[in-house]
Amino acid sequence: MFTDQLGIVYALLGAAVAVLFAGAGSAIGVGVAGQAAAGVVTEDPSKFAKVLILQLLPGTQGIYGLLVGFIVLSKVGLLGGGAAEISLQTGLLIFAACLPIGIVGLISGMHQGRTAVASIGIVAKKPEQFAKSMLFPAMVETYAILALLISILAVTSINV
Repeated sequence: MFTDQLGIVYALLGAAVAVLFAGAGSAIGVGVAGQAAAGVVTEDPSKFAKVLILQLLPGTQGIYGLLVGFIVLSKVGLLGGGAAEISLQTGLLIFAACLPIGIVGLISGMHQGRTAVASIGIVAKKPEQFAKSMLFPAMVETYAILALLISILAVTSINV
């Protein structure tokens, strides 16, 4: 019966939230930063490597969401060949454990992209300040890493 499968449905929904939300945040952040980077490279192609690094920083949230998604798929047995019997309660716990990286990944990816745009502006005017400019988007990254840790610890501590 369908109600017997609700646990696995919620667990997979959690994996989807982690991957989709964090990935969307990264896509938005990388896109915004890429627009700024393209403008700088149009004016000075020698700054390509520096602005590319700054553009790539918001992409990590998507990687973090993907990692949590893989951990969930492995935990419920889908990567091993057969899904485990997941109770509704366990499925909801897994879903809840995926929310931190999904939600924080979405928000921090977008804001890290905006911060990367500002840092790209620094590099455009003062390329010698590249190392300092990286600190601003890196500070936003801190919160994505904290959310990743909470999601990983929560998912791995749930007994299936």
